[in-house]
Amino acid sequence: MKMPTVTVIVLLLSGCAGDYRFNSNLDSDAINDYFKASDVTVFEGKLSPQGQYEVLGLVEGESCQIKPNDVPAAISDARTQARRAAADKQANGLIIKRCALFEEADQGCISRALCVGQAIKMAKPEAK
Repeated sequence: MKMPTVTVIVLLLSGCAGDYRFNSNLDSDAINDYFKASDVTVFEGKLSPQGQYEVLGLVEGESCQIKPNDVPAAISDARTQARRAAADKQANGLIIKRCALFEEADQGCISRALCVGQAIKMAKPEAK
């Protein structure tokens, strides 16, 4: 009676043993690209960078609502796209110059948000 029970348990446990691999559709480069905007500090309105910085160039971001049932364009999405563009220029800061939301259909967008700013490279604070 013990022998069939032990055999069944061994067979069940051996079914769990094996060379299993985890495959994911996540790409490490895509993850780095997704989070690179978080490395860029945004300065907008009365908030301005402290200390010295170098202007790397102008960048822009856009959000576009293509279909009527799509999410409406948002300035926050356009700002994030501008942060990504700044990160592509190796910037660690972004001075937003102007953002605008257009709610009338134009250039293939039902609604559209645009942000323009300067990508900057700020000096990193010295560690003590």
